[in-house]
Amino acid sequence: MALPSMWLETCGDDLRPRAALPGDVSCDVAIVGAGFTGLWTAWHLLHHDPTMRVRVIEREIAGWGASGRNGGWCSALFAASWPRVATDHGREAALSLRRALEQTVADVAEWCERYAVDADVAMGGTLTLARGPAQVQRVRSSVTQDNETGGTDTVWLDARETAERIVMTGVDGAAYTPHCAAIQPAKLVRGLARAVESLGGRIHEQTRALAIEPGRVRTANGDVAADVVVQATEGYTSDLADRTRMLAPVWSLIVATEPLPADVWSQIGWQRRETVTDGRHLIIYAQRTADDRIVFGGRGAPYRFGSRTSGSRGHERTFRRLEEELRVLFPAAADARITHQWGGVLGVSRDWMPSVGLDRSAGFAWGGGYVGDGVGCSALAGRTIADLVLGHDTELTRLPWVGHQWPQWEREPLRWVGVRGVNALMGSADRVEVRTGRQAKRAELVERLVGG
Repeated sequence: MALPSMWLETCGDDLRPRAALPGDVSCDVAIVGAGFTGLWTAWHLLHHDPTMRVRVIEREIAGWGASGRNGGWCSALFAASWPRVATDHGREAALSLRRALEQTVADVAEWCERYAVDADVAMGGTLTLARGPAQVQRVRSSVTQDNETGGTDTVWLDARETAERIVMTGVDGAAYTPHCAAIQPAKLVRGLARAVESLGGRIHEQTRALAIEPGRVRTANGDVAADVVVQATEGYTSDLADRTRMLAPVWSLIVATEPLPADVWSQIGWQRRETVTDGRHLIIYAQRTADDRIVFGGRGAPYRFGSRTSGSRGHERTFRRLEEELRVLFPAAADARITHQWGGVLGVSRDWMPSVGLDRSAGFAWGGGYVGDGVGCSALAGRTIADLVLGHDTELTRLPWVGHQWPQWEREPLRWVGVRGVNALMGSADRVEVRTGRQAKRAELVERLVGG
């Protein structure tokens, strides 16, 4: 079986598919998608109620989608800005959600230790680098805004302080937050799948869900009748019948170097394995892996007409851009061999607001729309969905993303034009800022378009 990422290739787990759904079955809770959202939901349900009959339906194998292909950040990042959440729901509600996400990062690390899942966790935090005057202005402003909206431990590091942590080209400073862990995501998701099974959960792989209906999942192998069906399909939601416009699948691509020798790391530093991004609009992200590779990813790959989630045509240019940028940012690794290229889709709602919820009357629960910040968000989502399904009134079930209803994306070709247009505007804004040293006003248009 050709594997879709370096993470899965190097996770050390037995990746032979579990048995497919044998035919029509029934259960208490049916979960569509064996990624982080679905598996955390299953684990928390069974942890609270071992008698519950839980089945997870997966088209490929556990972790095949974004959960086994991402950049390996377990962060407290949230797609919608904190000022926006505070405006819509109040400052205290926004703070509660922020604190819950921050705690989730620590909880995931603690869970890995408690259940002996070695996911290469490094609690190094995140550096958001500022390269050039426009980025310095934006990143420093983000520190001030973060401090004002509850991020009291977000700090600005000057160029010297940043270089004590990591040496990269043209860095004028960085914002730092401690609320992020670098992980090997495939090790985590595969360990989570085993943990679900150890509690009595059933995972049916090689079983494609065709549609979610009230109290039922239609699959190519038979139907699953359930009191509650959980949609945990994130960027692949558009593959389900009648759900093409719910979440847009946006591609993110990644390259990885070979393991680098000690003399290269002596030049780069990066001893704490902080996750790294910078202040550009077209996002990049990086981590130092436990086996001393640089994993470097970014947005910008073309959206596919009709929200298609398969195929890799047209990605070559983005992979080249990522490889070139890696070598510019890390000259000490300029001669390193690129050993892996991969990518996948993340789920983007029309208003860029992640959501979890339960419609009890329809027997339907959901979680998603993380816009690439899904490792941490999905862990919180799974715990929250479990509380909702079990009928527990908790602090989590009162958080402001619970019950949020996504507006539908436009029909094609408007959706294609819109998603590609936002990508083009962000790339254009970055080029303008490099050339002029001033913040590009067109970036404000992007924020208005995505509801930021």
